[in-house]
Amino acid sequence: MWARVFNCDRSTPIRFYYPIFTGTEDGHYRLMVGSGSLQDLSFLLNIGEYGITLCLLHRSSAWPRRMIEKIVPSLEAFEQFFRNMPVDSGLAFVVIQHLDPTHKSILNEILGRYTSMKVTEVTESVSVQENQVYIIPPNKDLAILNGRLYTVEPTNRRGFRQPVDFFFRCLAQEFKERAIGIVFSGTGSEGGMGTRAIKGEGGMVMVQDPETAKYDGMPKSAIATGLADFILPPEKMPQQLLAYIRHAPASSRARDQISREDDDSLDKVLVLVRLKTGHDFSYYKRNTIVRRVERRMAVHQVPSMADYLRFLQNQPSEVAILFKELLINVTNFFRDPGAFDALKEIVLPKLFETEYHDVRIWVPACSSGEEAYSLAMLVKDYADETGRSAHIQIFATDIDEEAVETARAGLYPAGIAVDISPERLEKYFTLEENQFRIKREVRDMVVFALQNAISDPPFSRLDLVACRNLLIYMNTDLQKKLIRLFHYALKPGGFLFLGSSESIGASSDLFSVLDRKWKIHVRKEYDTGNAINLYGPHVPDFAVTTREVAHRKTVFRDLAETSLLENFATSGALIDDKDNVVYFYGSASKFLLPASGEASLNILKMVREELRFQLANSIRVAQTEKRNVYRPGIKFKGESRTEAVDLIVRPVSHLSQDNLLLVLFQETPEVTPTRDEDLFESEAQPTEGLTRVQQLEQELSSAKEYLQTTIEELETANEELKSMNEELQSTNEELQSTNEELETSKEEQQSINEELITVNSELQQRVEELSKVNDDMNNLLSSTQLGTVFLDTDLNIERFTPDATEIINLIPSDVGRPIGHIVTNLAYDNLVDDCREVLKTLIPKEIEVATKNHKWYLMRARPYKTREHLIHGIVLTFVDITALKTLQKQLADNGLCENILNTTHECFMLLDADLRVQSANDAFYRFFSLKPKNTINRRIYDVANKHFATPEIKRLLEEIIPKETRIDNYQAKFNIKGLGERTMLLNARELIERESNSRIILLAIQDITDIKMAEK
Repeated sequence: MWARVFNCDRSTPIRFYYPIFTGTEDGHYRLMVGSGSLQDLSFLLNIGEYGITLCLLHRSSAWPRRMIEKIVPSLEAFEQFFRNMPVDSGLAFVVIQHLDPTHKSILNEILGRYTSMKVTEVTESVSVQENQVYIIPPNKDLAILNGRLYTVEPTNRRGFRQPVDFFFRCLAQEFKERAIGIVFSGTGSEGGMGTRAIKGEGGMVMVQDPETAKYDGMPKSAIATGLADFILPPEKMPQQLLAYIRHAPASSRARDQISREDDDSLDKVLVLVRLKTGHDFSYYKRNTIVRRVERRMAVHQVPSMADYLRFLQNQPSEVAILFKELLINVTNFFRDPGAFDALKEIVLPKLFETEYHDVRIWVPACSSGEEAYSLAMLVKDYADETGRSAHIQIFATDIDEEAVETARAGLYPAGIAVDISPERLEKYFTLEENQFRIKREVRDMVVFALQNAISDPPFSRLDLVACRNLLIYMNTDLQKKLIRLFHYALKPGGFLFLGSSESIGASSDLFSVLDRKWKIHVRKEYDTGNAINLYGPHVPDFAVTTREVAHRKTVFRDLAETSLLENFATSGALIDDKDNVVYFYGSASKFLLPASGEASLNILKMVREELRFQLANSIRVAQTEKRNVYRPGIKFKGESRTEAVDLIVRPVSHLSQDNLLLVLFQETPEVTPTRDEDLFESEAQPTEGLTRVQQLEQELSSAKEYLQTTIEELETANEELKSMNEELQSTNEELQSTNEELETSKEEQQSINEELITVNSELQQRVEELSKVNDDMNNLLSSTQLGTVFLDTDLNIERFTPDATEIINLIPSDVGRPIGHIVTNLAYDNLVDDCREVLKTLIPKEIEVATKNHKWYLMRARPYKTREHLIHGIVLTFVDITALKTLQKQLADNGLCENILNTTHECFMLLDADLRVQSANDAFYRFFSLKPKNTINRRIYDVANKHFATPEIKRLLEEIIPKETRIDNYQAKFNIKGLGERTMLLNARELIERESNSRIILLAIQDITDIKMAEK
């Protein structure tokens, strides 16, 4: 971490800039807060999972002490956006950010500086009002429903939360084509899935230009979807946003009027799309087409359909964009989880009834592959759980080439963690740079291909067709066509899986329903014979052929005849699960007659009224209990006499139909009056009265049986409800236990937080100490006026002082470069070799080197050692010895002065500005028993047994040059080896060498011990 402060006067307001670098999912954060004087602010660093948070605690009463801010990457973008947004735009703004869940945010206070609109942090349910800004609170997700914002507990653990995508999805579901999403600067890949959701409902998406973003991860993710309407700098977004609102699509009523007026132009638009892409959208629902075209008109601010047609003709690239708009590529993993659970319970067991066979699945309109991979994971999980083996092939097709390429790559943003369980993420995906890639074992199960399901030949002999949320965009004729196509593609007993808002419509003759809620159907083996092509010559007809229909009818006939022969029946009918007759056998006109009104084959509408109650009861029992039902001697009114019939209802099983029933009518002889008025006589005639009583008793018996069956079913339902209630109670107890565990976890988390606070306090103290040491080191290096260069073990430059730039031509950007690549001012070519030798031998090196401008330096190369005594590089220092070299030259040139000094008995030394010994006379070496090699270039405090290192002598010597003082007759006592304690008289003067203008000190030392003793 580093901090840079401008205008450092402690009494004036300043602005602080704190770039904070973290390794979290959210990436880098930049802090730009606070104004005040230095003495009014104290700093607290809090290090947590989300990185480093800076807390500004103001000591004056004017600022609250709770100012804690998690800094966000898009703060500057917000400032530019809201400064240019009018306060009366009529819009409501919701700001979603990644906030530290452990600290209160003051983002609302910061945004309040940029706009006059009311800025509110959403802490509870609130109604959305125009010209207001709403801020997401920490540790919450935001949802919107019926015009109100709600806070939602995050469903994912920290590091995998996707609050932007979550809110974008809610926004798209709530406002449909009126939803608008804006993606600002931010790291990671979030925003892409939310962009798809908004565009899927016909909304508009703006994205900040990555060139203007501090962090371009989120903008690039949204742009990569190919669905962004505008890519702009933040300051230009408000103007474009307001222009879009003014040209937004009209209401539904106005849209119908516009569609009628511009119908011809709209058809020509679709012709242009077909010419450019080869795909015909004329059979899609007209309202969907109009809504998508009008949205593009609003983007380009085109007033009419005719004008947009001319715009398309002049801008060919817009045709491709409109084509992508019409495709509506909106999908996600395991969309409607309940539907996949139903598929697993109902369909997969039948697909895996036999082992070691092929399971073939087709996913038309697969978009970017999420649906196909979801099916692959579901099938793979089922196969692993049951231990069954099969060769699984999933064919996934789409007309969008870009979407198919995305599906083939199998690389998805981190936001998919919202839709996929952690177990499946770990089992089937690998994490690559904040993205999830599907594993090879799942990828190999799916074959992706470009295909138009409407016009291209389909696959065949399929076990399952999963076509979800495609039919809802097409008109009725095209829906019928696709349903017949899927029937053709499926093998006998194959399954059709549709979206929750789709149905087979009038094609119930082709499919029967297995699960009405989740739209799972099974292929029927018969057809009504309506096999004509209703959709034009450009769409191939895959309806059932006449030969196939005839063959199926033969199958039903054989089935009925076989069953009738087994029961010696004379007439009957085969009915389906909806009580519709699918095949007649024998002459059943005595019992079954067409009802008046609309034609119907429902057997309960056709049967005689006297038989209807018994037949309905028998069908119900046979269907629910799967057993034969026999009702003997049912009376009914014939043409001239009372007749009786035995009614038999029995279940019939077939390859793909297990809910067929065979209804048999067996006539029984009965002696009755021939006149109609004598059929049901009064009690005055005992014989006839007895017959009437028997009939009533029979009907009463049937009613009792029906009532008993109903009671038994009710009791069964009650038992099931009781069992379900017990399960719910058990679940409630488990939830209570889980809640207790969560409370315990919460307490543990609080304890961990307290520990983290303690650790943070310690780290804060350590940071302060390190900052102080760092400041001391910087001041020390600056005050020594030494040229110093720090090198790593590869001799790359790590750091240098300003004085080093006079010797080596260094600039700040040279950090990290090898020193051998830098031009120096030294008349010396072995610098790199010397450094390598020091690294190899770890022996320091001192060399006197000269520069090209004739200055002399003492170069020292020493190993850089850490506290653990590890070698981490080299430290090069350069000491200016030009003055010494000049003095030595002068002394060498003037041997007379040297000889004079050597003949005197007093001790003389020449010191440079750093108090290093440059020269001494012979008397000095004799008196202190020293040698020149152990004296020259050493500081005076380190020679002569450190006699000159006393505080007073040091003070006097160090003040000579800075304060232009001198030492006159200063007496000091030295303990000289072999001589004992001696009294020495010190005198020192500053000398200035004229040519080099260097400053030196002449120090004279005289032994006055004998004089002192004589005085005594």
